[in-house]
Amino acid sequence: MDSLEVAKEWIHPCVKCGACCGTYRVLFDVAELTDEAYKVPKELTEKVEGTTLAMMGTNSSRPRCIALGGQIGKSVGCTIYLNRPSCCREYKASYEDGQRNPRCDQARRGKGLKPLSPRDYADMISK
Repeated sequence: MDSLEVAKEWIHPCVKCGACCGTYRVLFDVAELTDEAYKVPKELTEKVEGTTLAMMGTNSSRPRCIALGGQIGKSVGCTIYLNRPSCCREYKASYEDGQRNPRCDQARRGKGLKPLSPRDYADMISK
């Protein structure tokens, strides 16, 4: 099996998770709404303080990002993936870059999911 076939079969763990989007506040600067930045859709945001915005749904005691589609722990996707805020772009799932992310582990546990391990990426790198 060549690497292209593996890439077609392998599914990133985040696509089956979404726990971070249903656990944490998504905060970013108003500048990320602009064409020069990420063009985060303004209608999906709310003002927090000063120039800080939050994605709707995440600034609450039971957060869930308004842009998260699907069922957490089953099949999810970001409905604004190409225009997501910088904090989402920078967030790494545990072992995605070879390092454990305690916040990922905490979010997954909070949703009844096991933390990720290097094994979750084995199919991607083994072939």
